[in-house]
Amino acid sequence: MNTTEVRGNWNEQKGMLKQKFAILTDNDLMFEEGRKEEMFGKLQIKLGKTKEELHKIIAAL
Repeated sequence: MNTTEVRGNWNEQKGMLKQKFAILTDNDLMFEEGRKEEMFGKLQIKLGKTKEELHKIIAAL
């Protein structure tokens, strides 16, 4: 899978996450190369979920 496909899939997943968790903003879900862990940390704080719970939520989308 190339970078364009990953970004395309992320855009779809980002939309679904925003529907499921209305408190999330585009800034919360900004995916940047090399900053994935930082993004997950922000999501953990904002949603009160563990890293494992976030991975399960995203995998289920």
